[in-house]
Amino acid sequence: MVAKDFVLLLHPAFAVIIVFPLIGMVVNMAWQTRQRRIQAAGKSKSKIPAIVGPDHLKFGRWLTTSVVVATLLGLGAAIGSKMVEKNAWGSEPGRVTFIILMFVLTLLSYGFLYRAKLKLWRGTFASLTGMGVIVLGSQPEVFRRGFEWYISHYYSGVLATLLMIFSMAVVQDIYQDRQQRWRRAHTFLNIVAALLFAFQGFSGSRDLFEIALYKTPPGFIFPGLF
Repeated sequence: MVAKDFVLLLHPAFAVIIVFPLIGMVVNMAWQTRQRRIQAAGKSKSKIPAIVGPDHLKFGRWLTTSVVVATLLGLGAAIGSKMVEKNAWGSEPGRVTFIILMFVLTLLSYGFLYRAKLKLWRGTFASLTGMGVIVLGSQPEVFRRGFEWYISHYYSGVLATLLMIFSMAVVQDIYQDRQQRWRRAHTFLNIVAALLFAFQGFSGSRDLFEIALYKTPPGFIFPGLF
């Protein structure tokens, strides 16, 4: 393995070590929070501790942060490695500068979203973060598998990321909405996100396998066969 291979492995390694364990924890806490709410509505005493709700919120925010970081790691590795290969700084210095600024501005926008309280600023910074992810993902260095978009690791990953950013933006509205509309929307969209994350495990493994096959001579895998 060379330095480029290690850089490309940062995204899947981060997802396996950080993102997927957090998904399991957040889903478990979401289920417990719902069960406790149902038991409280039925006037029955719940054995689920009250802290599960605040913990669900806290770990959910951590999960969203880790998903955004994982997405930027994947995009950064793809864009950066190919730009270095073709010496993009010498041929396209303006675009390289633009890409660097987009990464910085996307991270800053998410940082402001994480701390924003007012609805206006939450919507603004969520939109800027999502736009940054989309712009970076639209660069020619990123392989999007457009010929099979319905099983694309890129498209499902970006959609899941946007859903997580949206959840971060509306989390305060969930607690203020007495008609529970935001809570229902949050539940539905995060079920979709969980399914997308499950698919990410399959599509990411497939892409790593395809890359390995593409880079490895057949005779190395099956000595003497070719």
